[in-house]
Order: sequence, then C-alpha cells, then structure tokens
Amino acid sequence: MPANPLSELIENNRRWSAERIRKDPDFFVRLTRQQAPQYLWIGCSDSRVPANEIVDLQPGELFVHRNVANVVVHTDLNCLSVLQYAIDVLKVRHVIVCGHYGCGGVMAALQNQRFGLINNWLRHVQDVAWKYDAALKDETLLDAQIDRLCELNVIEQVINVCQTTVVESAWERGQQVTIHGWIYGLSNGLVRDLGVSVSEMDAIDSLRESALARLAPTRG
Repeated sequence: MPANPLSELIENNRRWSAERIRKDPDFFVRLTRQQAPQYLWIGCSDSRVPANEIVDLQPGELFVHRNVANVVVHTDLNCLSVLQYAIDVLKVRHVIVCGHYGCGGVMAALQNQRFGLINNWLRHVQDVAWKYDAALKDETLLDAQIDRLCELNVIEQVINVCQTTVVESAWERGQQVTIHGWIYGLSNGLVRDLGVSVSEMDAIDSLRESALARLAPTRG
C-alpha cells in the first residue's frame, strides 16, 4: 500500500487545477470573490449523479444539498439550513429537487431491505410508498414500481420543500422562488421535468393531481 492511499486523488486535483488555470487564468480569482448561484439543487448522494455535470454548470453556479434518496424532512436541520441560506442569503430563484431512476435508497425502501441505521431515514420514502400503494401496484414489473416510486418521491419532496417555513416566509414577503421536481436517467444521462414547478402557496393543493397525470406510461 502506498504511503498515502489518496495520492492519486491529490494528483488528479493538481492536474485539474492546472488545466483550469491554463484555460482560464482568472477562474479561481473570480471564484473567491463571490458566490451568486441562481439555483439550489437537492439531490441524491448517489455517486453516479454529479449535480454540476448533469446540467453543465461551473463551480459557483449551483448550490447543492445531497442526501440518500433526495429526501426533505421538516426536522432535518442540515437540509433546512442549506435551504434557508440559499433562499434568504444567496437569493436563489429556483430550488430543484432531483431524484434519479434506479435509486438504491428507493429500492431498499420499497423492498423493505434491512441495512441498519439508514432504514430510519428510508422510512420517509416508505411513507411515500404507502401513500401511493395503489398506484405502485398498478405496475406489474418490480423495476417499473421502483421507477414510479422514484418519481412519486420527488413529487412529495417538492411539496415538503414548499411547506417549509423557509419557503413559506419567502413567498409571504413576495420573494420570487420556484420549486421544481426533476428526475435523472442513469441509462441516458437525461433529466426529465416532472411538471411540478411551484411558485406560490395556492398552487400546492392541485400539485399532486396534475403531477400524477403527467407521469409517463410504464417502462417495461
């Protein structure tokens, strides 16, 4: 074993930094001056879903929060702190909740797999599965059920974001911020808008119905 098992990563970083400076000598100078993203990304921790790369944005252009299965819980001070800083301080205009098909957390929740501590977290996804039990049973293939739950989970997390005190307060004071629900395909690298963009409190009531109507037919 090498003296530093992470030496390869450090070397990668040096090459990356040098290449950035070669292409744009002022890149890091600009980066240190200000952070002014227009978007907050709430996504899954899955290593196959790199937020900046998916939407081709540079460092500094996307504020990011990630956790297993892109869940937004009203008692999660980590997520709420990121949301509050993004909206109240950075003044982002868009909050994007982005799930992905084939999510391991969603799969574990649907199949009631046991992995230890993380199962406490995945109970939130199981709540979504129980709420939409009938819709999930309409799917005959397990992969289709998992993908449908990935979509439904995004919809529910968008609603959870809308119902935080952070977003409610922003809307009450007239701040323009829109919450969006997307899902990412690992098999093709494409993002799909689930049609659940919300920019005011009154739009929440009809959100679930309109979103469910837009869901794609079963993928076989």
